[in-house]
Amino acid sequence: MDTMELVHFLLRWVHFLAGVTWIGLLYYFNFVQTPFFAETEAGTRTGAIQKLVPRALWWFRWGAMFTFLAGILMYLIRLMQQGGEIFFTSGYGLAITIGGTMGTIMFLNVWLVIWPNQQVVIASANKVAEGGEPLPDAASKGQWAGFASRTNTLLSIPMLFLMGAASHYTPGEFTGGGLTVFWIVSLVIIAVVELNALVGDAGGGTKKLLTSIPGVIWSGLILTAVFWILLEIA
Repeated sequence: MDTMELVHFLLRWVHFLAGVTWIGLLYYFNFVQTPFFAETEAGTRTGAIQKLVPRALWWFRWGAMFTFLAGILMYLIRLMQQGGEIFFTSGYGLAITIGGTMGTIMFLNVWLVIWPNQQVVIASANKVAEGGEPLPDAASKGQWAGFASRTNTLLSIPMLFLMGAASHYTPGEFTGGGLTVFWIVSLVIIAVVELNALVGDAGGGTKKLLTSIPGVIWSGLILTAVFWILLEIA
């Protein structure tokens, strides 16, 4: 191994280790904690928000941070090694760029949407535990954090597919109109999925897909199939 390949290998290890921590907790929040909170009594829920959730969120957000940092450094190393003309027309470059775009949006959701809103929810639970009234915007903040978290869960399914496909599925080179179609359609799809989480009526529209675990999983699987088809077309 030369020095750069050794650095790339170590970054990949950090990326995997931090990614397992991040995505594992993402699935815990959505598949375990949220249904539990919906079924349990208020006192138990308040205690968990005070003592359990902050600890889980610490590992969650820093797992996201180190996954992102290691990933972007790996991406830049490969881009410098191959050059932009080769990188952005290769199957590896396309899959890793689109998958990395999803991962970056997920990272930003963690730090700019989920964590700030959850801080309000935690502060409200602390007030209630001290005998006060809940903060008036705690419920809405928790709902928007939930939409972003469910969107991250949805995006994680095609993101993990594309990360694996980059090295183990895609052909060597993409050219012509198929390449343009792939970029345009992929970026539009990602933008629509993210905007659905951030804007619009919280009680209606396509946000209903984010209110159930089966809806999120099936949406993620369908989105994965769409990107698979796009790779084939390109």
